[in-house]
Amino acid sequence: MTRRIFRSMMSVVTVIILLVVGLIFGTMYDNYAEERKNDLHSYALLVRTGVEEIGMSYLEALPETDHRVTWVDADGIVLFDNQADPETMDNHSTRAEILEAEAGGEGYSQRFSDTLSDQTMYYALHLNNDTYIRVSTSMETVFAVFTTIASPMVGVLIFALILSLIVAYYISKIIIKPINEIDLEHPENLSVYEELTPLLYRISAQNKQLQKQMDDLQRQKQEFDMITANMQEGLLVLDSKGGVFSYNEGVLHLMNIDPPKKRESVFVLNRSEGFRQCVEKALDGKHWEERVMIGDRMCQLFANPVIQYGVVAGVILLLFDITEKEEREILRREFTANVSHELKTPLTSISGFAEIMKNGMVRPDDVPHFSGKIYDEAQRLIQLVQDIIKLSRLDEKQTIMEKEMVDIAALAMDVGRRLEPIAAKKSVEIAVETEPVSMMCVSQVMQEMVYNLCDNAIRYNKDGGKVCLDVKKSGNAMILSVKDTGIGIAPENQKRVFERFYRESASRSKETDGTGLGLSIVKHGAIIHNAKIDLKSKLGEGTEITIRFPIKNQ
Repeated sequence: MTRRIFRSMMSVVTVIILLVVGLIFGTMYDNYAEERKNDLHSYALLVRTGVEEIGMSYLEALPETDHRVTWVDADGIVLFDNQADPETMDNHSTRAEILEAEAGGEGYSQRFSDTLSDQTMYYALHLNNDTYIRVSTSMETVFAVFTTIASPMVGVLIFALILSLIVAYYISKIIIKPINEIDLEHPENLSVYEELTPLLYRISAQNKQLQKQMDDLQRQKQEFDMITANMQEGLLVLDSKGGVFSYNEGVLHLMNIDPPKKRESVFVLNRSEGFRQCVEKALDGKHWEERVMIGDRMCQLFANPVIQYGVVAGVILLLFDITEKEEREILRREFTANVSHELKTPLTSISGFAEIMKNGMVRPDDVPHFSGKIYDEAQRLIQLVQDIIKLSRLDEKQTIMEKEMVDIAALAMDVGRRLEPIAAKKSVEIAVETEPVSMMCVSQVMQEMVYNLCDNAIRYNKDGGKVCLDVKKSGNAMILSVKDTGIGIAPENQKRVFERFYRESASRSKETDGTGLGLSIVKHGAIIHNAKIDLKSKLGEGTEITIRFPIKNQ
């Protein structure tokens, strides 16, 4: 900026100096030309006097001089010329200075002389004998004098120019220094130049407006980042060419990828057919949905084009993890099939026995036996329906889940007493060991959990086996453990025993009359109480299921 001001000042100074010099030289030239004209006039008067008194002899006796003297008669014929041969000269009757002298007694002109081949100044006088004396001088004389005078002027000009350069440089630095020191954050504090005050106040107002806009943009960005950062769903914002413009942490987790580079092609992140098709459709301006398998997750992908001025400016991709939903759908279908199968078996038995009795194919002595079979199958059907209803209520959380302080030791003792008749049929011993433990829980759900654990331990035990129910407190947790000496569970099946209707083998299904929903009810009860289940089992040795209930701050 200092250089620009310096150059501007020097340009102005140079123009001013040139104008002044031009004015001075012009004035000097005019003054000198006027002096030369007066000199010609005086010399012409002197020559006229000599010619009128002496004649040609006066002219011939003139000493050598810079002045050219010409004597012209009334007809314009040159009678005498001290610098040219009169016989070779043209008629001068049409010369401007001669015509002017003829009309007014004297004449003046300035033109190029063909005779002398030079720019010449002429002055003519009309004599009494009707002839003309003309005195002239070359303009070279004027310019020679002008050059002589101009030499020192050029020196003065150069000195003035150098001095102007120095002064302009320091003045420009002095002028620009306060401007360079302006605090752009608070420009209104500068009071050096009053002329800049309106500009500085406008800059200050603009700064405040820009700051407000920046604060608003920052706030909006923080809100957007906070929302997207806490989204479990994945978010990808693409540009019009499919490059990644923005993303959130959710998409990195769902797609199991590292943070993409700015403007990196989205197809580098996933090259599956469904993903590619979804993005391409959105880039074509269409809303598109697709189910995409990403790693071991099933994701629902929504692609929405961003239209700006009728053109696709970008694409917004949303990824939803629907793995659990898909698994639940699969479980629902399996549950429906299993329920149909489990209900069909007792209903078929009941229908078959009833049909035999209806047709009179049963002897009177066998009626109690067949009636007992129908009763047993009906009870099994009722138990199955009740377990299904319980499990459905736990799934849909329709059961009243009001927690209360429950004496777990007393609850375990009560369950043990209720199961003693069932255990006696298989000669299984039930041993209950408890500590005084109470906790906040849903009493009905807790009772179902303990009952089903012990019931399973009895059903899948060996004749003469043993079931140990242990309740104790350990730190901030209540430990419920059920251990049996039964047939055990194969390692590959241990993760599936809590599934609905799952049984380890077909032979076990025939040997026991359970519904296959007991452990599934236990699993849902543990979820309600934020408990963790641990299962240990060995084939032929038995199974131990331990549930750890948190009771901190109770």
